[in-house]
Amino acid sequence: MIEEERYCIDILAQMKAIRSSLKSLESKILEEHLKNCVKKALSTSSKKASENAIEEILTVLKRSMS
Repeated sequence: MIEEERYCIDILAQMKAIRSSLKSLESKILEEHLKNCVKKALSTSSKKASENAIEEILTVLKRSMS
């Protein structure tokens, strides 16, 4: 779009749509991870696996807040 010298507002609108789509995809992946991987890790008897799963989620959430 930039190379085609499209109107700036159109480019910004496309960028916003892309960010929105990525956020939606991120949410879906995180939800599936929680429902499957984290749930499995928490249900095991391994305290280390549970702690690692929780730390992973906290790291992802911290990154998304900044």
